[in-house]
Amino acid sequence: MTTEPSPDTSTGRLERARQDYRDLVALGLSLDLTRGKPAPEQLDLSEELLSLPAGRHTSADGTDIRNYGGLQGLPELREIFSGILQVPVGQLLAAGNSSLELMHDCLVHALLSVAPGAESRWVEQERIAFLCPVPGYDRHFALCERFGIDMIPVPMTAEGPDMETVERLVAEDPAIKGIWCVPKYSNPDGVCYSDATVARLASMSTAAPDFRIFWDNAYAAHHLTDEPVEIADLLAACAEAGNADRAFVFGSTSKITAAGAGVAFFGSSPANVQWLLGNNAKRSIGPDKVNQLRHVLFLRDADGVRAHMERQRALLRPKFDAVARILDAGLGGTGLATWTSPEGGYFVTLEVPDGCAEEVVRRAAGAGIVLTPAGATHPYGDDPRDAVIRIAPSYPSLTELEQAIEGLTVCVRLVGYEQQAR
Repeated sequence: MTTEPSPDTSTGRLERARQDYRDLVALGLSLDLTRGKPAPEQLDLSEELLSLPAGRHTSADGTDIRNYGGLQGLPELREIFSGILQVPVGQLLAAGNSSLELMHDCLVHALLSVAPGAESRWVEQERIAFLCPVPGYDRHFALCERFGIDMIPVPMTAEGPDMETVERLVAEDPAIKGIWCVPKYSNPDGVCYSDATVARLASMSTAAPDFRIFWDNAYAAHHLTDEPVEIADLLAACAEAGNADRAFVFGSTSKITAAGAGVAFFGSSPANVQWLLGNNAKRSIGPDKVNQLRHVLFLRDADGVRAHMERQRALLRPKFDAVARILDAGLGGTGLATWTSPEGGYFVTLEVPDGCAEEVVRRAAGAGIVLTPAGATHPYGDDPRDAVIRIAPSYPSLTELEQAIEGLTVCVRLVGYEQQAR
């Protein structure tokens, strides 16, 4: 006589997980949670952009936006985003549609021309390295890999990167030229940098005189709660500490209006702004000012940005709530996972037992659920613990998202219980 294993035993839990996975595969799903793209409904909120500037072709100061020039971007648009990005209008550039392009250009220009405070071009130096808080943004890491810049992982804490580690490394190694930072609702774990972290970044001693903080404030206006988080003003802190040239501030409207047709921003010290403008003048006669005027007319002012982002929040918040609810229902109390509850931004970080993330992603793919590759949150795609999985809830419909997260919990239980049985 065969006795079914009790569902409360380890054998019973594993058998149930295997059956749940067979049932999941039988559904024939085809779902994609790989990238944090705005959903079509979010893009529809900016549909009016496509009808603007409705025959108007002059900016506030009378500049003909159809013509060449205006490398710094429209003053009225820079004024709208000055407070949001914590950069004085005169030190803020409005450029093309991608902040990633600006980060790329800053790296290229630092490699090929002498940045303010530098002793030589980076390309002439034997070794260049960047600190990379982990988990972090894969495209930052891809830029470093593209240009042969060594990446040094630094653990993230609840207040930002581990500053004791950061301070020690930058003080002793002149080859460390920068650090990647997503300071607000960081990608992927939603951490917001504390005032103390910002102050220490601004004032720390660095062996490299041309050390730069690549401050990717991608989610400056992307709140999910009724009480938006505020972070300290890095640019002002650097100036006050006597390190005015230390910060490169980046931002964009990519997840505010049209992701493929937004406006990107760069803010820094006057010296750095002139350095970037001088280099960019060799590659462009001016940004798309027609698109910039579109954004001015559509958003109107900083309050207009906030109102627009409230409409974005109304679409996004139910998806983040669904992720939290389903993860808790499927994994709560199992000891197999922890996850973040971000107050803004675009991602949820799921941590599974060490050695399990890659297998969870593989099993999910086998059930038709495509996730960001395990390891993408770390330099060179290598998560030493093999534990971090990034969830991007924004793009799928709510129904598809719920199916995908329920399926993900099935895969976590299966892989986790299999590991326990070994």
